[in-house]
Amino acid sequence: MKQENSSSLQQEQELKNLSCLYEITKSLASASNLQDGLNKVMETLAEMKGMENGTVSIINPTTGEVEVEIAHNISAHARRRGRYKLGEGITGKVVATGEPIIVPRIGNEPLFLNRTRTRGDEQKQNSSFLCVPIITGSQSIGALSIDRVYPEGFGARSEQDLRFLTITSSLISQTVERIQLVNEEQEALRLENSRLKRELSARNKIEEIIGNSSRMQEVFEMVHRVADSNATVLLRGESGTGKTLVAKALHHNSNRAKGPFIVVNCSALPETLLESELFGHEKGAFTGATEAKQGRFELARGGTLFLDEIGEISPAVQVKLLNVIQERTFQRLGSSKIIETDIRLVAATNRDLETAVKELHFREDLYYRLNVFPIYLPPLRARRTDVILLAEYFLEKYAQENNKQIQRISTPAIDLLNQYHWPGNVRELQNCMERAVLICDGSSIKSIHLPPSLQSSDSISSDKPLSLATAVENFERELIIEALKRTNGNQTKAAKHLDTSLRIINYKIHGYGINPKQFKVK
Repeated sequence: MKQENSSSLQQEQELKNLSCLYEITKSLASASNLQDGLNKVMETLAEMKGMENGTVSIINPTTGEVEVEIAHNISAHARRRGRYKLGEGITGKVVATGEPIIVPRIGNEPLFLNRTRTRGDEQKQNSSFLCVPIITGSQSIGALSIDRVYPEGFGARSEQDLRFLTITSSLISQTVERIQLVNEEQEALRLENSRLKRELSARNKIEEIIGNSSRMQEVFEMVHRVADSNATVLLRGESGTGKTLVAKALHHNSNRAKGPFIVVNCSALPETLLESELFGHEKGAFTGATEAKQGRFELARGGTLFLDEIGEISPAVQVKLLNVIQERTFQRLGSSKIIETDIRLVAATNRDLETAVKELHFREDLYYRLNVFPIYLPPLRARRTDVILLAEYFLEKYAQENNKQIQRISTPAIDLLNQYHWPGNVRELQNCMERAVLICDGSSIKSIHLPPSLQSSDSISSDKPLSLATAVENFERELIIEALKRTNGNQTKAAKHLDTSLRIINYKIHGYGINPKQFKVK
């Protein structure tokens, strides 16, 4: 009679297991989102099997740590605490070895770390802990664990539950592989679509940035590669190389283009004000805080936050910024409320951060968090072929703004622009062309319209102003070249155009080393 009852109970248990596995399989098969499917699995285990605190932990490929992905009846804050290094604690050990572990009594097991802090002393004493690996192929990628109370005593029932969890973890691993394959195919299609759109608009071209040089083509390529990701980008380069323009291009070419683009100049604000600007504050958080204020991390939600001059922030702000980048959460000043952030972070600096790290002026861990995808912007002197292209762009822009009919840049002025070493980079060239447009009253920018620093090689390394004789020579040389251009290199016609004699023109041409033949149109 006892044997019949035992057999009947065993059959009943097997039917319950099959019914539970059917519900789990149905939930996973219908899930397009892995998290939704796993949440349903954890609910099913709790309702049908009495398995509480069901948790799925997965290896984070970036940090290499095992992190809680899904946890039933556990708060988000507790889940964030559930992190283990490979081999650390029960969960870390299961993932590292690929072998399941049963803990009869949680309170008696020193390896059970209770990182989520969700088990009280009473629950520790009465609960068992079962943990099985999640394996794809031959690689352990995570673990499935549950808490279970065995009123009849720990024994054969736990072994049955362990086998059941092993089957469940196998179903989960199959679903992970399926969804990963679908996601990879969708990502490949999305990237291909994005690539084709860019090629249709213009190959490796960003409208906001002027440049055809090989160095700038490399920058465009890097922008296109990283634009659609959420990776942190660090823009490196001298002041005036166009880091803000590249940051805007990253935003406008990304899938966050419809979101806000928020800029913070870290060097323009003192430490206390910068912290408030970044993270916001509550009313009364400090003297003068008469009302609550959202920080830039909140204002940039769904978009891009650009931190310019990141190398200038103080050590205290560096620590808080590191925590935000790592945890993706922050707190306003004067508040204990945790706020999650959804931003794409772009930072820029003209400092040598590697030296700053060595000299302990900049945190090494923050440096590595920011330097995920560095883009180096070349100085203007390293992209000489872009100088005239940029100069013509600024000429058209400022001529239109000032209602002037300036059509071109003269050859001598072009020569001076090309010869100059541009220590202030694109910003200096922009200011130079704006000044030239304001001074010019004719139809072309001449060398006399350019700043004195460009007029001669001597004045570049000297504080002395341009001499009258040099200025007259430059102007005279430019007039002769312009005349030769108009007359197709004909010296007689050039002399007539300038209302002077052929002898004087020949003398000046020889003195200035001008070759009339180069102005003949073939």
